Amino acid sequence: MHLVATVAEEVERVASLDEFSREQVILSALRTAGRVSVTELTARFGVSSVTVRKDLDALERRGLLRRVRGGAVSVGASDEGSFEARFTDSRDRKQAIARAAAGAVHDGDVIAFDSSTTAYYLAQEILDRRGLVVVTNGLRVATLLMEQSSARVLVLGGVLRRSAGSLVGPIGDVLSSRGRIAKGFFGLVGLSVAHGLMDVSAEEAQTKHVLAVACDQVYGVFDSTKVTGFGLHPFAEAERITGLYTDDEAPPAFVSEWSGRGVEVHTAPFRHRTADVLPLVPHGPVHHPAPGR
Repeated sequence: MHLVATVAEEVERVASLDEFSREQVILSALRTAGRVSVTELTARFGVSSVTVRKDLDALERRGLLRRVRGGAVSVGASDEGSFEARFTDSRDRKQAIARAAAGAVHDGDVIAFDSSTTAYYLAQEILDRRGLVVVTNGLRVATLLMEQSSARVLVLGGVLRRSAGSLVGPIGDVLSSRGRIAKGFFGLVGLSVAHGLMDVSAEEAQTKHVLAVACDQVYGVFDSTKVTGFGLHPFAEAERITGLYTDDEAPPAFVSEWSGRGVEVHTAPFRHRTADVLPLVPHGPVHHPAPGR
């Protein structure tokens, strides 16, 4: 009887999903299986096939999938996709990760952000910090901090990548001999102990590398789907990584592997409301902030 009730509750929960939640379920299914069908989604959501097709069409317009007869398939990994498309993908996970990583940012810090959506969510979490200096190649991050914080913002030059809202390209030694950046926070599409943090865009990786080299501490901020992600261009070697911030669906083997290399891995719970998010339990060696930070 209890099993029947549990199944009924699950069916009712899925059937009551709003458009955004349905999109997240579709994207999750594509990451797992690579393909979804209108028939399966109609049954799963308890909505009409017309509604499902509208959901799929909307996701295709944002470059998150490709429509095929009877359903949709995942898009290739040749590019990370537009900022707008990535901004809502795994939003709950990214916000939880950002809240966790914000604990590493203190008044008076000199920090670096890349142009990733997770870094943008992190920037939202530190708007009240005082005396920050932020170096970034992300135009959206720079605009957010300009409009809603008192931080001093340094934007790296380069060529505009419209899809990502970033400035990339060979910027030389623009950061050398200008002091050190205490902490850098970087999104990624894949990572490994062999190659470190990786991106799919050569230009983006080149600029991230310049930023990372100038940082005393390098942090990766990414949702757990990136654990098995495929990256082409490394921008921070494994030996240079101070810590990783991800969500609590990261495989235990992944956490153990990086912790064994002396990298602190934080896994943030994301299934709760903001007020219910539990404190992080760091894995591996603890890095204490400098006095007065």
